[in-house]
This record gives sequence, C-alpha cells and structure tokens, in this order.
Amino acid sequence: MDMTRSVLTRPVSRRSLLKQGAMVAGAATVGATLVGTGKPAFAQASATNLTDGDIAILRFLAAAELIESDLWTQYAELGGIGDNPPIEIDPGQQLNNYQVALSNLDPDGPQYIASNTLDEISHATFLNGYLQSKDADPVNLDEFRTLTGSQATGAQDIGRLTNLMHLNVDTSWYVRYRSATNPDLGASFPQALKLQNVTAIPRDDDDFNGASNPNFPGNDHIQAIANVAAFHFGTIEQGGSSLYAALSQKVSSLEVLKITLGIGGDEVAHFIEWVDFSGNGVQAPIAPFTDAISGLSFSNFFTKPPLQADLVEPSLIFPVPSEFINPDLPRCAVIRPSDDRFAGAKAAVAALTGDGLFLGQSAKFFQTLKQLADEADAATRGL
Repeated sequence: MDMTRSVLTRPVSRRSLLKQGAMVAGAATVGATLVGTGKPAFAQASATNLTDGDIAILRFLAAAELIESDLWTQYAELGGIGDNPPIEIDPGQQLNNYQVALSNLDPDGPQYIASNTLDEISHATFLNGYLQSKDADPVNLDEFRTLTGSQATGAQDIGRLTNLMHLNVDTSWYVRYRSATNPDLGASFPQALKLQNVTAIPRDDDDFNGASNPNFPGNDHIQAIANVAAFHFGTIEQGGSSLYAALSQKVSSLEVLKITLGIGGDEVAHFIEWVDFSGNGVQAPIAPFTDAISGLSFSNFFTKPPLQADLVEPSLIFPVPSEFINPDLPRCAVIRPSDDRFAGAKAAVAALTGDGLFLGQSAKFFQTLKQLADEADAATRGL
C-alpha cells in the first residue's frame, strides 16, 4: 500500500480531561439500552408538539448515534481505558500494544477513546428517550448487528453494525480545516494521506505484534493501525460536527434546536481533540516510519509534507478562518461544510458508506438508512 505522511516535532503529551462519571453497562447490551422498545426503524411516528420534520431529524440523528456508538465501542474494547470505560477492564491488567501505540500519540488517548464512546452512547440513549417522551418511536437497528468484529483478545464476540477492518479513510478534512476555502462555496480538497482498505483496530492477536521501531516504544505494525484509527477518529467526528450544523438549520422547535446545538457542540469538542491526536502520528518522534507488514508509510509532516506545508501543518489544530456565507465577506473560523448538499443526512450516509464502514451490511440496512436520511433532509424549518 502506498502512503505518504509528514509530521511536526513537538512533544507528545496531553492534558487529562473528559473524565466521565456515568457508567454504562456492557457493550454487549448497548442495543437493548438504546432502543428498549423492539419497534422497527420505520414505525409510524405520532409526536406531541413536534413537527414531522423535527421527528425525522431526531430519528436520523438517533440512527447516526447508534452507528457511532457501535464503532466507538469497538475502539474502546481494544484501545480504551479509564475510570469509567464502557467495557469491563481488569484494573490490574497491563496495556496491550494497541493501547501503547495510541498512548504514543497522546498519553491520555485510551481515556479519550473511552470518554468519546460514553458520550456517543449517551447521545443515542437521550435522542431515543426524548422521542419516546414525545410519543414518537425510537430507532432500533438491532436486527442489523450482524457483522463480525475483531477476533483479537479484548474484543467482544457480538454482532456489529459497522466494520472497522476494511476502511477507506477520507483524510481530506485534515486539509480542509487548514484551508481558507469552504466546500459550501465550491471548494474541494485533496487527501492528506492515502488510507485505502486499511484496518483501524487489531483484527486478531497477530496484529498486536510486528517489527520494532527504535524511534518509539511498541512496533511499526500496531503503530500504523493506531495512526489509521487516529485519522478515522477525526473523519467520524468532523462529519458529526457538520451533520448537526446542517440539520439544526431545518429544525422548527426551539427545544429540538437546543438538543441539536447541544449535542452538536459535543461533537465539535470531540473533533478538535482528534485533530490534535492525529497530527501527533505524522511528526517526530512517531514519524517517519513504514510498516513492513501493511506497507503503510507515515512521513513527518513538518520535514516532508505531502502537500503545501501550511495545508497539513500538525500545529494548526483549530479551524483556520475561511470563506463563509459569501466569499466577499470577511473570513471566519467555522465548522464546514454546513450545507445540506455536503453535510446533510444523505451526505452523511454517502460518506459513511464510502468509508467502508458498512462493508457486509444487508440491502435492508441501506434501505433503512436511505429512508431515514430522505425524511430528515426533506424537513423544512417552520415558525
């Protein structure tokens, strides 16, 4: 596999934050916790004081959060740890090599993964609970938990909604947020890295092992997997940030708007952390290195940038001011895109599908997502 990366030279250390206080029962029961009623995803909704459009928006967001919860749970099982992880971890056990590789990117990385997972589960649980409180049906995707996950030690032997082992990671966001142009106004962006048909989690115990790299603790193979995961974290969370920004513009109820802005703000908080996290994988002391097993190479973006240096500089972790609303207006630092065409429900489904996240899913699964997305994007703001 062909890969080019570059990196900054700054110490890899982070602050401890996002310590969560709410414990979630095991990942194996996530489906039952989130969708307690066994009603189908397309059940007729009849809500109190909500427009059909608001219901459609909330139902699509609930489905999106169920999908996020599923993928983040897989990351947490193998890479997460902390005071309140979403899985049972023996407090005396040593870190596995995947957790070590993630810690190379940031010592608090495994805690952040556990915290991000808890957040996504809380989003899905709340959205379905809110829908039920308004006499609308929650979203249930349990019948689609059919995919086989990792066979590595630590992964649970349960059906999954998502596949993290054959990803086509879209890394254009890494360039986009360092650019002064905006996709809503027609801009397009190249990939910062070529990550095609790659795994973001250890597939089995063999993936925990690999050739050693003297530049950092651990080994090249598992570090490459962790680096893929780091960029995938950013891909997922920037997509969520844009999705909430796009759908919030279509909401009618002020209370529903409060919900979409509140949860959307949390997605932005996640995204900014993973921008920083992923950048640590393409700078010293992690990079440059090449995984002899997968062929993935990660260069130092500070000394050998794959594109124009300022478009991939790892130090630029906040959105660079860009075009917004009209190119003649002053530039403004914003979440982008936020237009339906690029960030709405159908765009989100297309992006997640292109990511390879649903490889192996049934035709009915895609039909379900399509209907939910069509209904959400058809919503219009009412007064």
